[in-house]
Amino acid sequence: MLETAIIGGGLTGLSLAKSLLRRSRNFTLFEARDRLGGRIFSVPCTKSDLMVDLGPTWFWPDTQPLVTQLVADLGIEDFLQHDQGAVLHLRDADKTPEQLDSESVHSGSRRLAGGMVTLVNGLANGLPSESVRLGHVLTGLEDRGDHIWLTFRIGDQQVALAARNVVLALPPRLLEEHVRFAPELDGAIREAMRATETWMAAQAKVILSYDRAQWRDKGQSGNAFVTHKQAVLAEVFDACDSDGTKAALGGFLALSPDLRQSFRDGLPLLIGNQLGQLFGTELEHGNQYYQDWATEPFTCSAMDRSGPLAEHVDFANPFLRRALWDGKLYLGGSETAAHGAGYLEGAIEAARRIDRDLTRAWESIDGAVSTPLGTAPTDKSTASVNAASLAQFRAWVAVQGDAALDNYRHRLNQNLVNQQRDQLTQMAILETVEEVYGRAITILDDLPLDTSNLGVERGRSAMMPDVQAPFRDFMQSLVDDVVAFNRTSCALSNFPHEHRPSKEYMQTILRDIAAAWQEFSLAANKVLLSKVGGHG
Repeated sequence: MLETAIIGGGLTGLSLAKSLLRRSRNFTLFEARDRLGGRIFSVPCTKSDLMVDLGPTWFWPDTQPLVTQLVADLGIEDFLQHDQGAVLHLRDADKTPEQLDSESVHSGSRRLAGGMVTLVNGLANGLPSESVRLGHVLTGLEDRGDHIWLTFRIGDQQVALAARNVVLALPPRLLEEHVRFAPELDGAIREAMRATETWMAAQAKVILSYDRAQWRDKGQSGNAFVTHKQAVLAEVFDACDSDGTKAALGGFLALSPDLRQSFRDGLPLLIGNQLGQLFGTELEHGNQYYQDWATEPFTCSAMDRSGPLAEHVDFANPFLRRALWDGKLYLGGSETAAHGAGYLEGAIEAARRIDRDLTRAWESIDGAVSTPLGTAPTDKSTASVNAASLAQFRAWVAVQGDAALDNYRHRLNQNLVNQQRDQLTQMAILETVEEVYGRAITILDDLPLDTSNLGVERGRSAMMPDVQAPFRDFMQSLVDDVVAFNRTSCALSNFPHEHRPSKEYMQTILRDIAAAWQEFSLAANKVLLSKVGGHG
């Protein structure tokens, strides 16, 4: 039986596959397309051999450390996006564009020499050929207790296989729309999947290559914005290589998916005409490379294609980061990330999160944390008993995240039902934290620990750091999940102060949590000091 099935060969799936390979774990990556990369899509210009990106183009080192580190680890050359020169703004379809003062449009963004596909190639390099299967379209998943049964469509055929763990590294809306789950997913999970817009899924992008970057000769940056109602391109940018010798302009379409289809035959002419109006008639006839992502069935869902554009949120609903079906099923993809959702950064963040969850599950199965809570190991030595008890305590803390968020959500809803209008988040999260800490004290008191041979300094047990450490990740994750939940909650949209907690409000909440933490630490220390000869 397959240990881990990864569904989706984009950046999340490839990053996870590479990590599993390094640790000699058994996996297979399944991709519906006949290529890897997902929304990363680079094509060669036949005239200049320039690789142009029709999907993601940039990354930002100042705010995206994960993708920046990956670029460095893979040894890929990167370069600063060209922004030098005047910016053009076309406000009226019947007039010439106005020239704005030179400014940085792309905020220090960088591109990759050879296109973003170099990330895909770098991660795919070394993956065993038998562990990557293209042309496999996932159609169904069934929970069968100790494994998951997967059904795929390959052309006109149906195939099925079993895996102990499944990672769905795909946009949540696509999964909700096209994949059958047996049993059905929880309603809150389904709602979160439907509400999560697939970033850039309904957009279209075009690149035009030229013999020379004539706009640079005129002191123009290549950046332009078109804001009149007849706009074909909304935004244009310089898409040349690092030194500008291979010339190209790129643009994002202003037309809706339906209009793009209506004008499909005439779009190349319309695009060329608008670039000619912006930069001069000599640029009307560049070689065009066009990608309409709204027509991609493995990227764009029906909701993405027809629904209104929502404000992009940098983090996903925390329900999308839950391990489902008793820890066998994981939702991945950039749209599930806690940071950088929708971007390359989010894709890598999602892969790392799932890698940690899988590792924790395997360690439990392999015996690293195999002793049931509250029982002592066979080895009766004090050190062994203490180590086993602390491992049990860490394992308990590690699984409190989902329960704590459910608790928070329940308390929040109760406060709303009871017509509570003030300090909703503050009250619900503090009550949730206090309940977790209270249960932790009870569990700690029941554990067979012996602190008689451990030091005490200023009344503090030497074991306290081991008890406190597991909560650091827990508390940060809970706060992040609460903020993300609030931002994605329809119920809280009528309470702006709660829907988007201000910095001052969050500081007040953090002070409350810090006070609760201090009370827990004092109580835990008291328990540890009483644990002398605790396991007999």
